Amino acid sequence: MKIRQISVFLENQPGRLAALCRTLADAGVNLSTLMLSETGEFGLLRIITPDADKARAVVEKAGYAVTASEVLAIQVPDKPGGLAAVLTALDPHQISVEYMYAFACRTGRAIMIIRFNDLDRAADILQKAGLKVINTANLFGP
Repeated sequence: MKIRQISVFLENQPGRLAALCRTLADAGVNLSTLMLSETGEFGLLRIITPDADKARAVVEKAGYAVTASEVLAIQVPDKPGGLAAVLTALDPHQISVEYMYAFACRTGRAIMIIRFNDLDRAADILQKAGLKVINTANLFGP
């Protein structure tokens, strides 16, 4: 149920993000979703792509600092309260959200990408609460 994500550390300078995106594009890596945040002198780009291993290898070869981690992709209704249902299901279990980002689909649903302090336990709790935790094949499949 876990999704592999890569995180790239970028100097907070004009052109660095564009150069990274060109490097990935030249290698044929499709960026399915991403989130960029800054921490002063550096930015942190989190990427989900159908081929995380290839993306990581390309980024490393280009000389960027990169790490891989696992996150959950959770399908929620794209309406008020969708995210609240996810967080409410976890409240009694003391599962912490480390970070999250989302993307909405045209089908009336949204996909929340969430890094929890205990991914396996969070996935189990969410599934038991009737929420759909999406695996890589379902996230990128037809």
